[in-house]
Amino acid sequence: MAGTLPQTLTKQFAGLSELPAHRQFGMIVGLAVVAALAASVLLWGMRPGYQVLLPGMAERDVAQAITVLDRQNISWRMNNASGALMVPANRVAEARLQLATEGLPRSDGLGFELLDKETGLGTSRMVETARYQRALEGELVRSVVTLQGVDSARVHLALPRQSVFLRDRAKASASVLVNLHPGRQLDEQQVAGIVHLVASSVPELEVEQVTVVDQRGRLLSQNGRGEFGAAPARQLDYTRKVEDAFRQRVEDILMPLLGDAGMRVQVTADVDFTQIESTREIFDPDARVLRSEQTSEEETRGGGFGGIPGALSNQPPAAAGVAARGDGVLRDEIESEMPGSRNLRSTRNFEVDRTISHIREAPGSLRRLSVAVVVDHRPGVDEDGSRTRLPRTAEEMTHFESLVREAVGFDADRGDRVNVVNASFREIEDVEEVFEPRPLWQEPWVHDLVRQVMAAVAVLLLILLVLRPALKSLAQTGQAAARPPLAIAGDEPSTAGALPNAAQAASGAMAPQMLPSGRDAEQELARARQLATEDPRLVAQVVRSWMVTDEK
Repeated sequence: MAGTLPQTLTKQFAGLSELPAHRQFGMIVGLAVVAALAASVLLWGMRPGYQVLLPGMAERDVAQAITVLDRQNISWRMNNASGALMVPANRVAEARLQLATEGLPRSDGLGFELLDKETGLGTSRMVETARYQRALEGELVRSVVTLQGVDSARVHLALPRQSVFLRDRAKASASVLVNLHPGRQLDEQQVAGIVHLVASSVPELEVEQVTVVDQRGRLLSQNGRGEFGAAPARQLDYTRKVEDAFRQRVEDILMPLLGDAGMRVQVTADVDFTQIESTREIFDPDARVLRSEQTSEEETRGGGFGGIPGALSNQPPAAAGVAARGDGVLRDEIESEMPGSRNLRSTRNFEVDRTISHIREAPGSLRRLSVAVVVDHRPGVDEDGSRTRLPRTAEEMTHFESLVREAVGFDADRGDRVNVVNASFREIEDVEEVFEPRPLWQEPWVHDLVRQVMAAVAVLLLILLVLRPALKSLAQTGQAAARPPLAIAGDEPSTAGALPNAAQAASGAMAPQMLPSGRDAEQELARARQLATEDPRLVAQVVRSWMVTDEK
C-alpha cells in the first residue's frame, strides 16, 4: 500500500539528504530547470496569438495608441524586428475601433508643428526656409491622405528663390506620389482635385507645374495641357470613354424593353486625334466701304483779253461795248458771252473687305461610329404548350434599330453603321453558389487550442519522463535509509542483524536459515511482505542473493 503524500515527501527529502553534496546540488538544479521549463510551456500555451494592429503607424501615433490600449485594458506588445504595435488576435477589431474613435492614426507626417520647435540663435535663413518648406509638404500630405482610396502620400516642392528681374524668375513646381489602397484607383476628377489643391496651397505655383504619380510609377496628371497626341495611352483611354458613353446610351434605351440579359451591345469609335492649325486671309472685292473722299473744284469766268501778246490782242473795245459798260445787266450778259475755264478734281479712298481667320481644330473628333447589337429571342409557348424561345419579328427588329440610331446620333454622311441582329443566347445553367465554409484549422481559436494542447502534452511528458523518476528514486533512497532493522534469532535486539538493503542483498550477507521464529518471526514476516509491496526490486535482489548462496 502506497503511503500518503506527507510520507512520500518525507521519504523524498530523506533520500535527497542521503545523496552526496554534488548530487544534491545537481538534483535541485535539475528539478528547478524542469519546473521553470514546465511553467514556460504552460505560459506559452495559455498566451493568445498577437497580430499587428495597424501597419505603418508613425511613432507619435504609436505612443498615443498605447495610451488608448492601456485605458481600455487591452494587452499589447512591440515587435522587436519591425517595431509594429501588436495586440491579441481576438481583440484586433475592438482595438482598431477604439483607435478610430480617438481619431488615430492622425497623419503620416509632420506639419506646421515643426515651426513650434525652438531654434537656436545661430539658425540661418536657409534652415528656416527648409523647415517652412518641410512643414508645408507635411500639411499637403495630410490633406491628400484624407481622400478616399489614398493610403499614404508624399509631396515634394521645388520653390526656387525669386529674382527681382522678371526674365530671370523660375517657376515653382510640385510632385505628388500617392500610395493607393489595394484595388483602388483615382479617376480624373480626383486627380484634378489633387493638382488644384496643391497648386492653390503654394504661392506662385501653376496647375501645369504639378505632377501626380501613383506607387506603380504611372503618371496620373495631364498637367493641364490635354494634348492627346503626346500620349498614346491617353488616346486609348479617351476612345474607350467615348465608346462606353455610346454603349451606355444604347443600353439605357433598350433596357426597359429587353432587360439586362436580353441584349449585348458593342460600339467601335474611330476618333481622329490629328491636330490641324491654319491661318487664312480672305479679300472680298464686292464688299467695298468708302473710307475717305476729297473733292476740289475751280471755275474761271470773264477772263478779259487773252491771246498772244502783241498788236492783235491789244485792241480797244467796240463802241457798243463801251456805251453799255455802265449798265450792270448788260455787263453780266457780256461777261457770260466771254470765254472762261472750270477745273474739277475728286479723290476717293475705298477699304476692301478682308477676313483673317486662325483655325485650330481640336483633336478627338469623331470620324466614324460602328454599333453592333445582338438581341436575344423572346420567351414563348410552342404548339405543344411547352415553354420555348421564339425569334423576334421584323417589325420589332426595325423598331430596335431605329432606337439605336437615334440613341447614338446616326450620321450617314459620316459613314456610321448600325447592325442589329436577333439570335438565341446560350442558356446559362442555374448554378447554386456554394460558399465553402472556412476550414476549421484556419480558425484562430483552433490555433489557440492546439497550442494549449501541445503545452499540456509537453508538461505531462516532463512530469512522466523526468520529474516522476527523479522523485521516485529519491523516495526509494529515503525509504531504504529509514527502514527499521529485522531481529534475528539468537542475537540481542540491539545487535540483531537487519534486513539487508540493496547493497547487502547484492553481497549475499543473509541466508534463509537466519530468519527468526515464533511471534517475532510473524512480525518480521509482515514487515517483509510490506517491503515486498513497497520495493519489489529490493526483494528480488535479496532472493537472488539467497539463490547464489544455495548454489555455493
